[in-house]
Amino acid sequence: MSIVKSGSAVYKPLGKKGKGSISTQTGALSNQPYGFNTRFEDGKGTNPEELIGAAHASCFTMALSFALSDAGYDDGELNTTAKISLEKNDDGFEITQSALSLDAEVEGITEDEFEKIAQEAKENCPVSQLLNANITLEYRLNIE
Repeated sequence: MSIVKSGSAVYKPLGKKGKGSISTQTGALSNQPYGFNTRFEDGKGTNPEELIGAAHASCFTMALSFALSDAGYDDGELNTTAKISLEKNDDGFEITQSALSLDAEVEGITEDEFEKIAQEAKENCPVSQLLNANITLEYRLNIE
């Protein structure tokens, strides 16, 4: 089974003066503005790094949710942020890290079991596998 989802981008004119828009197949994003000012300054709109962050956070959180459920834990809440680092190098820019930060509440789980399941979810979520960057995970677990 192959699932294909798409996103698209338009950018004109070229260079720093250009403006672009990003859309998704589902319409969740429709002609959302992006450009130099939204990526490197504080312009209104989006940028590739925050979209990758949202994709990574949502993928990891869903993978962890399913893994916890498979292990018999169905009551809880997961809240994840992914901070994507864009670093200047000699050739331009490179994404060097996705830092996952998780606040979790899982009823009845031990710290050791949670750590094992969370690390496996981090390694195995499809977006983690796609990214060729250092992926870290820190979490705060509230055990009731």
